This record gives sequence, structure tokens and C-alpha cells, in this order.
Amino acid sequence: MAATPTGDPDRPHTGPDRPHTDRPDTGRDGRDLPRDGWDLRRWRYFVVLAEELHFTRAAVRLRIAQPALSQQIRALERQLGVSLLHRDSHGCALTEVGEQVAGEARRLLAEVDAATARIRDLVGGRGGRLRLAYTRSARGGRVDALVARFRAAHPEVEVVPETGWTAPNVAGLLAGRLDAAFVRPPVPEPGLTCRTVDSEELLLAVPVGHPLAVGRGRVRRAEVVGLPAVMWPRQNGPGMFDRTIAQVWPDGGFHLVRQEPDDEQLLRAVAGGDVVAAVPAGRARALKVPGVRLRRFTAPQPTVDVALAWRRGTTNPAVRRLAALLAAGRPEPL
Repeated sequence: MAATPTGDPDRPHTGPDRPHTDRPDTGRDGRDLPRDGWDLRRWRYFVVLAEELHFTRAAVRLRIAQPALSQQIRALERQLGVSLLHRDSHGCALTEVGEQVAGEARRLLAEVDAATARIRDLVGGRGGRLRLAYTRSARGGRVDALVARFRAAHPEVEVVPETGWTAPNVAGLLAGRLDAAFVRPPVPEPGLTCRTVDSEELLLAVPVGHPLAVGRGRVRRAEVVGLPAVMWPRQNGPGMFDRTIAQVWPDGGFHLVRQEPDDEQLLRAVAGGDVVAAVPAGRARALKVPGVRLRRFTAPQPTVDVALAWRRGTTNPAVRRLAALLAAGRPEPL
């Protein structure tokens, strides 16, 4: 029986079971060069050999043939232009340069492995970053519940939040500055996908001393025609603005006398003067501004939606995971 080689098996291996030898490419100067510069496979071979200091044991660990291992190490030495090993019939030992190269190779491979893990997490939606914008008029409720579920399911994803009106949020999505945003539909942008998160009733906010503040019945549309009204600027969210007017003043008679930047200032304007406002129920009840009475409308009840929007064709896995959570079912408010 032939003895099993233990040193550097450089002599050609023949026979029907000869394995693939992983021959490197050869450059114009005759030196062996990998296709993409440095070949990480060779570094892994060298690190294992540096640990074993024995070609047979290293080849077994790597699950390759001894001639293939020897060939790859020789190619690495040619590429570096130095000898990494002292070889003899009993095994091998690292040269002084080989010791230093082995240390650098271990650090290199550790970085590569860590980066590979991060990339896998990113592709799988388990890592990465989600630049997410809330809309000012729709915090709390199912919006916050959806984000809380996402954070719990994907703690490695860095959520970078901000808050803005629907129009700036849409602009941020289209410009690529945001990955996803909560908006007030309708949002007629062909480059965006919108999915409803929640719907809420519109209420009429009136001063406590106003005639419509008296009684427990519901307010009819005809009773608000021509009343001085306060509203936020249409450019903040054109779709929601127009939908509000169409539902509360369907036959006309919307008499805008004042504008305020947000719902809180809008309600304070109602409390301090003879104006009325149509406001989303969730925000109005959460703010609880003194001096304001909230009344419900007769059927059909006016409503506004809040939706999650993102760019069509997005490649951000975190966005797809957030959208999947939304599709799985409406999150109940916290």
C-alpha cells in the first residue's frame, strides 16, 4: 500500500479519482492571477493551513485534495512574491513573513464574514435602515401600533423617524430622501404605492359658546354652510384638504376666514373666536383643547384616511417587511 503523503504534495496526482485542481488564471507575465485580484478562497486555505501546519489535515478540513491545496498556496506565494512556508516531508512551518500574513489574513476574513452577515441581514430585512416620516395629523392609534410591531419584529433595523405634512412627505419619497411615509390620501402620484392604515371620522369643532355647541344631536351639513371656518393651508396636503371640503360642504358654502399651521393651532383658533373647523377625531380628542366642543355629523359620516406610502419598485427590504406587516392585518391601537 502506498504511504499517505504528509508534506507538500507538489508532484502531479494521477488516476481516475483525480479531483478538480482549481487552477488559477495566468497573467501575461506567467504569474498566476485570480480573476478578481485577491482570491479570498486562497486566504481561507492559507489560514487553515497556518493552523494545522500539515497539508493532509488542512486538506481534510477544507474538503479538497492535497494537490489542489498545495497548488493554491503556491499560487498565493507567487502572487505575493514571498515564501510563506518552510516545507519538508513531515509537514510545514510558517516563515516570519508567513506568520504576519496569517494574522492579517485572519483579520481580513473576519471582516469579510462580518460584512457578509450584515448583507444577509439587510437582504432579509433583518438589518439596514428605514427612513420613515409620520404625518403631523395622524400620530398614535394604528400608525404607532404598526411601527411598534415593526420595531419588535426587526430590532436590527435602524428606524430614522421624522414628522411632516403629507406634501413634504410625498416629495421626500419621490426624491429618495425617505424610504416610507405616512400620508393623508388621496395621493395621485403614479410613482408611489399607498396602502390604508386607518380611517377616522371627521368632527366639527366649535367654540363652547357657539349655537352648534348646544344639544346632543348630530350636526347637519346645511347648518355649517357659510359659517366662518379655519383650516390649515391646502399645500400641506391637497388631497385631504379637498376631500374634507367635499364631504363637509358638499353643496358649497365653505367660507374660509383664517389659516393655521397645524391641528393644535387650528383648535386654539376655534376656542378663541367665532370660527368652526372640521378635524380628524383622533387628533382632536387627543389634543383636548379647552373651550372647544366636538360634534359629530349626520350620515353619511365624513372620514379621512391615513396611509403608508413608498416608492414603487423599492429595493429596501425593510420597506417590504413593513408593508407585509400592514398587509397581514390592521394593527390594533396601543
